Amino acid sequence: MQFDPDRTAVVVVDMQNGFCHPDGSLYAPASEHVVEPIAELVEGAREAGAAVLYTRDVHPDDQFTDSHYYDEFERWGEHVVEGTWETEIADGLDVREDDHIIEKHTYDAFYNTELEGWLDARGIDDLLFCGTLANVCVLHTAGSAGLRDFRPVLVEDAIGYIEEDHHEYALDHADWLFGELTDREGIEFV
Repeated sequence: MQFDPDRTAVVVVDMQNGFCHPDGSLYAPASEHVVEPIAELVEGAREAGAAVLYTRDVHPDDQFTDSHYYDEFERWGEHVVEGTWETEIADGLDVREDDHIIEKHTYDAFYNTELEGWLDARGIDDLLFCGTLANVCVLHTAGSAGLRDFRPVLVEDAIGYIEEDHHEYALDHADWLFGELTDREGIEFV
């Protein structure tokens, strides 16, 4: 699959201590295992001149206090609470000054953030998605990208998950409904 680096961004979804470190409240070993593949993907994108952005899932401790229905703390327990170690990007990922970080408060990194405007301002159309969790924040953010007329491409071997079935479901669903799939070897910047 070919990508123009001037029109492409690698979107690293929620690779944070809370999900990728054994002491994290929502630790998933498969998320920790994709740190190195993601670092390699990011480095290749940088060398080609593509943009790199990271999303960080961050919840103010009172975010769900007045919620009618949507309450991630009820579903998952408290996780990645604002100001805690859990919100930091996992070791092994080299966030640089010219990378962009999107702080989000839901599964979808486009919801109530500057992400769409940031991409539009730079003429970016193609988004290479990696990160975690496959069937939660990766899937919802990539789906939202497709609805906004970006080209979402999920990088299969750089996406973490809780259970392997979740990974397979997310990839199948994305491929069927709104996006494309590739692996790191299938990416060519031209």
